Amino acid sequence: MRHIGKWCVLSAFLWPMQALASVVSPPECTNPIGETVVFATRDTVRSGVAAGMANRSADGTPMVFRMNYESAPAAFQRFIDLHECAHHQTGDVDRPHPPRNSPAHLMNESIADCVAILRIRDESADPEAVMAELIPALRSAMTQVGFPEISTTSRVANLQHCYANYGSASEFISGVRASRNPD
Repeated sequence: MRHIGKWCVLSAFLWPMQALASVVSPPECTNPIGETVVFATRDTVRSGVAAGMANRSADGTPMVFRMNYESAPAAFQRFIDLHECAHHQTGDVDRPHPPRNSPAHLMNESIADCVAILRIRDESADPEAVMAELIPALRSAMTQVGFPEISTTSRVANLQHCYANYGSASEFISGVRASRNPD
């Protein structure tokens, strides 16, 4: 198991403030019980970094909160959205949250990264171009917030491994859910 950490509530991705970018439209996302995940922008004045968080709202609506997206390149925004969507698709949001940086938490994050990169590979018109924009943005973001190089390198290696070695995102999600619920 890879130990890949992120600064997060469920998870967050960080990108240093750059020239303002256009905010991409959110992807389609439904959870395993067929609920549509709602994407909402949450204003924040904290650090000016792009971040996302998967959660349920007070009324139980599955949500992805998007923060400071105008500060990130399009590929990174898309990756954040798909990663957060993956937490809904795999059922992470509806399971007890493991302790931060525990092996179970890091595995959930690695799985969400894998689902996100598989969707990028399968849904993008030019996935190689998206990867070429995403990986440097991810490296920069992780460095900006102080992750050690080993964490960044491990995370990128996980993304590259998933991209090259797994089938579709839906097959991957089905496998994750089956391993968690063997009934």
